[in-house]
Amino acid sequence: MTADRRVIATMAFAAGAVVANNYYAQPLEETLAAAFHVSAGAIGVLITVFQLGYAVGLATLVPLGDLLERRRLLITLLVCCVLGLVAMAAAPTLGVLLAAAVLIGLTSVAVQVIVPFAAQLAGEGKQGQVVGTVMSGLLIGILLSRTVSGVLAGLVGWRWVFGTAAVVTAGAAVLLWRELPVHQPTVRMRYPALLGSVFRLIADEPALRYRMAYGALDMGMFSIFWATAGFLLARAPYRWNEIEIGLFALLGVAGALAARFAGKLADRGHARWSTLGFLVLGALSWLPIALGVSGTVVGVMALAVGVVVLDLGVQGLHITNQSVIYRLRPEARSRITTAYMTAYFLGGTVGSALATLVYSTHGWIGVCWLGAAFPAVGCVLFAVEHLTTRGSRTATGQPVPAAR
Repeated sequence: MTADRRVIATMAFAAGAVVANNYYAQPLEETLAAAFHVSAGAIGVLITVFQLGYAVGLATLVPLGDLLERRRLLITLLVCCVLGLVAMAAAPTLGVLLAAAVLIGLTSVAVQVIVPFAAQLAGEGKQGQVVGTVMSGLLIGILLSRTVSGVLAGLVGWRWVFGTAAVVTAGAAVLLWRELPVHQPTVRMRYPALLGSVFRLIADEPALRYRMAYGALDMGMFSIFWATAGFLLARAPYRWNEIEIGLFALLGVAGALAARFAGKLADRGHARWSTLGFLVLGALSWLPIALGVSGTVVGVMALAVGVVVLDLGVQGLHITNQSVIYRLRPEARSRITTAYMTAYFLGGTVGSALATLVYSTHGWIGVCWLGAAFPAVGCVLFAVEHLTTRGSRTATGQPVPAAR
């Protein structure tokens, strides 16, 4: 129905607008370091704080989507996120900037209330496609965040980046309030019991455990690149400015294009082998990325190819994972999201922290070895899963014969 499409489109836009708030700072690493007279390592902490706040929000706030009315919960989170963005735009010191980053990361988990909500609204057998559509919006938001951040910072200053984000997030809140249906809670229990039930879901669902591991490795690989790419591109031999770095991030459109495709593959029962395919893409991407260290024309082209392949692998695996886990327990999708996405962003936090450390000690080539190690571990995990759970619901999320 047309109304359904409009609602899903609204959710896709809102997901992109909100998740972007966690990524605006990434192309501005050198700019923020200069503005606050701190080291690159201190700004690396800022990037990590965004993800850590997000992980805490996933663990503590997203489960409320099964306990509270979802539309009201979303608006509350977004209002708090707007306040954090305003504080960041006006931050006089690095301490205030870090505190605002925590609040933004914590409340941007509204995105992870939107995604299972979209799966709930989807018809049977279309969850993968609908989740893929919403995730396309989310991925485009991540993509445009870096470009918008670089361009705005280059033209009018970095504070305008977060001020503009506050306005966009407020607009998304208004649209969601107008378009989303009221969705009553699916469970009745106390908050501590709700959180405890997340651990029971993890214990009861082997598919969820495997997908949590794949997700952590996936986001870790993604974060390893983007947590350090700003340093590579801002320094010799590149010496690119904020606008050039932001425009370079447009290459990530490949990940957004992969989202709907990966969702359709999962709906058709190909989740097992698409998992391996996306892991292999992620691993192979680091070879051309490593060649980018030269800064020559060939090096720039190799880096661009590597980023495209990396985003295809990372986002394709992420959508595949979500398509599998949302088939497991329809009444517990917010808690399943909590389990999966907490692991996902903890993986990202670890990846960012390790990447910053490795970059300072072993340079870009060291970062590339680290990045390739994450999907390589994923391939080993896939082999273990395939050999030990063949024909079960673990790989597919459904109690049917092994996925094709």
